[in-house]
Amino acid sequence: MDEKYSPKEAMIFSQRIAQLSKALWKAVEKDWQQWIKPYDLNINEHHILWLSYHLKEATISDISKFGVMHVSTAFNFSKKLEERGYLSFYKLEDDRRNTYVAVTAEGEKLILEMNQSYYDTEHRILDGSLPIKQLYGKFPEFLEVMAVVKNIYGEDFMEIFERGITNIESTFDSDSGELTSARNSS
Repeated sequence: MDEKYSPKEAMIFSQRIAQLSKALWKAVEKDWQQWIKPYDLNINEHHILWLSYHLKEATISDISKFGVMHVSTAFNFSKKLEERGYLSFYKLEDDRRNTYVAVTAEGEKLILEMNQSYYDTEHRILDGSLPIKQLYGKFPEFLEVMAVVKNIYGEDFMEIFERGITNIESTFDSDSGELTSARNSS
């Protein structure tokens, strides 16, 4: 094997990524939990509901892959959301092997309500990024991190990622600062 890096470089890079990722995740997790706490959802449930809303015609496999969770985790938490009336399961006539999830009207109402309360909680990640936005006129884009994620999870992961971001952009009303119904933007 022709090494293109030294063992020291590899160790320092791995440790730097590990420490930064853990610190970043802790802040993200705290922000996220504070935001969804009033709605009696955990992070997995909220993520599944959010992905189902923005990806439209998402399969359990899509949710698993993009949500970076095991298929059984995606399925089990989706079932809990179905029991609460926020998701419904279905199969397509021409694709009986995949299980799809759809956000119900009640689920959409919950998502829109959560979006409206987004600014009621602290956002350390957003606050930590504001100096960069003020300096460069935009939030960090993390292009290098996205390239690493693409190399780990593949092109289809990035396609799902971009599809979700595109839907957020198309359903977010910049004037009111609120998420609009995905059903109205279809």
